[in-house]
Amino acid sequence: MLDINHLKKILQEFSDVRDWNQFHNPKNLAMALAGESGELLEIFQWMSDKDSNNAFKDADIKEKTSHEIADILLYLIRLADLMNINLSEALTQKILINNQRYPAHLVKGNAKKYTEY
Repeated sequence: MLDINHLKKILQEFSDVRDWNQFHNPKNLAMALAGESGELLEIFQWMSDKDSNNAFKDADIKEKTSHEIADILLYLIRLADLMNINLSEALTQKILINNQRYPAHLVKGNAKKYTEY
């Protein structure tokens, strides 16, 4: 089970020991997060839809994807910590917002943005 508070503590200690807090500000962490997201995208960039749906069967692709997702999560947790954002509350609130923006009876099976229906 994922323990966000435990991960926040580990990441803070990791940063403290390396004297990296001077580099960990919201702007830098957001940029690092974008970079890691790009690395995740790169894994799938030239795959067909079919190949990407089956990528989990390839151990090398699965491992690379796992590493990039972990990097993204670590930067997200660090950024949320610095911004004093409770991730559990933020996720719960965003799910509620999305339920209102995307009513199932209007968007079921439709990929259009909520402003287009």
